[in-house]
Amino acid sequence: MEFLSGNLPLILCGLAGFGLLLAEAFMPGFGVAGISGIILEVIAIYSAWLHHGTVFALAVTGILLVLTAGAVWLSYRSIMKGRLSRSRLILQDAENAAPEAAKESLLAWKGREGVSVSALRPGGTVEIDGVRLNAASGGDLIPRGARVRVTGAEGDHITVEPV
Repeated sequence: MEFLSGNLPLILCGLAGFGLLLAEAFMPGFGVAGISGIILEVIAIYSAWLHHGTVFALAVTGILLVLTAGAVWLSYRSIMKGRLSRSRLILQDAENAAPEAAKESLLAWKGREGVSVSALRPGGTVEIDGVRLNAASGGDLIPRGARVRVTGAEGDHITVEPV
């Protein structure tokens, strides 16, 4: 019990630093949590060296490295295969998530008519029933303000032809 109470700052700094580094793994970029975690771990190692010597400080360093490596491995494994991969914390690529559903929703515009908001050379913007959509012509230049009809969908845009 005396060992625990005498080394409480070392233990708290090590655990808090580890926790902050773990939290940093789930945040974009590298910021305050990561820098604070590194500083707290350095303080824990310095405290171990100051009070117990070099061998104990090396042991604390080894323990912190093993804990951090284990946490990174578990996080990576969970991101790739586990529950974390289905979490809202991990961004999913919208294009890969449901490309067919997106194309089907754009195909709902097929046959409708509208007006080109910008010149289509061959890409641009059209407005159909008050909704602006990305569009492409079949390669022909369609001037701004021309009447167009939707002929299909390709990827994230509709294809149009002049009326």
